[in-house]
Amino acid sequence: MIERICEVTGARVARRGQRIQSLWSGYGEVVRYELTGATMPSVVVKHVRPPRGSGRSHSRKLRSYEVEQAFYGRWAERCGAACRVPRCLHVERLGGEWLFVLEDLDAAGFPGRSRDLSPRQMDRCVRWLAHFHATFLGERPRGLWKVGTYWHLATRPEEIEAMPRGPLRRAAPAIDARLSGARYRTLVHGDAKPANFCFSHDGRSVAAVDFQYVGGGCGMKDLAYFCTGEGRGTTERLLEVYFAALREALAGHRVDVAAVEAEWRELYRWAWADFQRFLAGWSPGWRPPPYGKKLTQRVLAEVGR
Repeated sequence: MIERICEVTGARVARRGQRIQSLWSGYGEVVRYELTGATMPSVVVKHVRPPRGSGRSHSRKLRSYEVEQAFYGRWAERCGAACRVPRCLHVERLGGEWLFVLEDLDAAGFPGRSRDLSPRQMDRCVRWLAHFHATFLGERPRGLWKVGTYWHLATRPEEIEAMPRGPLRRAAPAIDARLSGARYRTLVHGDAKPANFCFSHDGRSVAAVDFQYVGGGCGMKDLAYFCTGEGRGTTERLLEVYFAALREALAGHRVDVAAVEAEWRELYRWAWADFQRFLAGWSPGWRPPPYGKKLTQRVLAEVGR
């Protein structure tokens, strides 16, 4: 692997440095490699080494790395400064393993990480999402998940079975159908949590990582997920930030921006209810915040008409 890193970066020497994280369920690791003789001081290497396994969960994880390879190989280069992603220097599949050699965002000026975001940081993330969705509005998710996000109903039968019986469980197919029937579709990040955003030194710019669950869908799926746990005031503020950025990003495009906004504002609560459906089966002790609960109740009332 060292030889391949040197080959694709032009480095004379590559030294293993900090282990950034292990991958979910022991599927590999993400490591920083320090370089000598290259145009960049370091790279981040994501080495996926899946354990032996079988079943739906294992197949879903393997597919997620195929999707990430497709995203970096076909789509990532279209992401500009407003929805910054790491440059992919090399990606390959070696038998049952994957090797991603990626730009080190720390070295590129995005060293900031935070799981407890300030309002300003939240605004930056939401603007990133708006520009990402605008970039890929109307695209078909070739090589990606047909329906993005890691909680998509069709891929989570175990969570449905674990849900308490009641109106949300009964409404799950109708909620999914409502979101899937959106007229305006784009690519969604699929796992837009705070840990997947990296901030510049001055906090004015942000980049995102982790594209295993990128795929087709309504942009509100990302926004509802990002706003999980927030109250009414914060959520409504972030919606305004998002749509202001979306209007800005779509200016000059041959699309009815007002129609996109009208549909997606309507679908926000449906996207929220869809994610709550997943959490109700995945983490039975989880309780939605009051505002989120009200949004879901409105959706259930509409389904029941």
